[in-house]
Order: sequence, then structure tokens, then C-alpha cells
Amino acid sequence: MKLVQSVAGVPVRLTPERWSHIARRHPEMANLQDRVLETVSSPDYVQEGDRGTMIALKHYTRTPLTSKYCVVVYRETGRGDGFVVTAYLAAKPASWRTVTWKR
Repeated sequence: MKLVQSVAGVPVRLTPERWSHIARRHPEMANLQDRVLETVSSPDYVQEGDRGTMIALKHYTRTPLTSKYCVVVYRETGRGDGFVVTAYLAAKPASWRTVTWKR
């Protein structure tokens, strides 16, 4: 299990089960575990997600699919715990989502 702190100072865990889910559903992410963790701990910005989730985004000029945003959906269950739900690459952030934190 990997653990990083979100911008709110909450420990967010990436479990082997979640990483397996991400790599299976998004094969282009298979070698990007470090970028997923970096996106949570040092995002360009964070958006409000659905049903209490947060969405961390960080732009990378080089990915397996060219220049993309790494998008990590995570949930903070309290001040002392959080977990990654999923992660994927996107061409651009969702413009309709509310930005809750920006670098």
C-alpha cells in the first residue's frame, strides 16, 4: 500500500486492489503509479467530484498518450484517512466542475 498526503493534509492511500483496478480499466496507466501519487500530493488543482469525492489534476507534457492531464479521483473519509478511487488520463479537465483548490 502506498500513502501520500492530499493538499488538505489528509493521508490518502493507494491499495494494491485499487491499483489493479486502475491498471486493468486504464492500461495506459500501468507504469504511471508514481504520477498518480504525485497528482494527489502535488496537483495543479483539485475539483469537486461526485458523491463526496475530490478530483486531483496535474498536467504532464509526456505520457504514453502524448500531453495529458493525470486525473485522480479520491475520497477523504476524515482528517486522518482517504483513499484513491480511480485514475486516468484526460485531454482536458471538466470545465463544469467546481475548482476547490489551485496551485
